[in-house]
Amino acid sequence: MQTSFLDPGMLCHELSLQFALRIDDGSGGFAENWSELATVFARIEPAGAKSLFAAGQRLEQATHNITIRFRDDVTSGMRFEKSGRTFLILNVTDPDETGRYLICITREDAR
Repeated sequence: MQTSFLDPGMLCHELSLQFALRIDDGSGGFAENWSELATVFARIEPAGAKSLFAAGQRLEQATHNITIRFRDDVTSGMRFEKSGRTFLILNVTDPDETGRYLICITREDAR
């Protein structure tokens, strides 16, 4: 995708940008809770899918490229959420280094 010609109207999906809060459980472990950082509008493009089989179970995964307006607080390990679907952010790039858009490579695990 060439972001220099991205029509802003293509950012039509409203997503919750979330980060993980790790809370000490007192036994050396932690519980993970997700908190909303912002609501963003995005373009969601399917990028691929695969089916894994491990430990007697099948796990379906899909990857998506999610384009949003530039933010300097988006990092891998965060996630997007929309209508019960979650997209874990694996990688974040500013494709043309202009500070206008970010492309987030994400993974969605089957529900």
